[in-house]
Amino acid sequence: MSAIFLSASVPIPGRGNFYRTSDPFLIQSAVRELLIVSLGRRLIVWGGHPSITPMVWAACEDLDVSYAQSVRLYQSKYFEDSYPEENEQFNNVTYVDPVSGDRAASLRFMRETMFDQSNFAAAVFIGGMEGILDEYELFAKRYPDARVLAVPDPGGAARDLALKIGTWHHGDPEDLNFARLFYQNLDISPLERRVANMAAAQVNYLQER
Repeated sequence: MSAIFLSASVPIPGRGNFYRTSDPFLIQSAVRELLIVSLGRRLIVWGGHPSITPMVWAACEDLDVSYAQSVRLYQSKYFEDSYPEENEQFNNVTYVDPVSGDRAASLRFMRETMFDQSNFAAAVFIGGMEGILDEYELFAKRYPDARVLAVPDPGGAARDLALKIGTWHHGDPEDLNFARLFYQNLDISPLERRVANMAAAQVNYLQER
């Protein structure tokens, strides 16, 4: 059973110019549509971010999907003083040790651990700042055959990434139909049954490889 890597955040001032092109409402809309399309159908894996983790929790609640079984959250202990309170609700958080108090090295180690411990068929990039670009580079090297979808219209670093990798279709009204975008590009059918325990399915898949 393959997983989808989610890389997303809402840009903030002071971290480059990503916030200038970003639309927080569209970022949240795109993330929520991805979750509605994929929760219970694919395992969702992401590196915890305070602007995204609460959204994942809320979507699991709305869809009546077990958040402990349908998603996997990775978090560097470098940020343990600022974890979102929703972390406590996820029973499958993987906390990764920091690297000598070094923020950049700690993030890289957490991301490498995350990519090594799952089997990814796709990655989706929405909004975000420099971390989007860093995660894309690591993901593309580790999973060169995986589908990569950078969603441009919500802006942020994902917009720049879409320009870089050639998935830019600005002005196409269907780009804002995020559900259609995800169904078509992630090979998920709206008729596909939701599975109660995606985490167990992922473990079984890895053991059978």
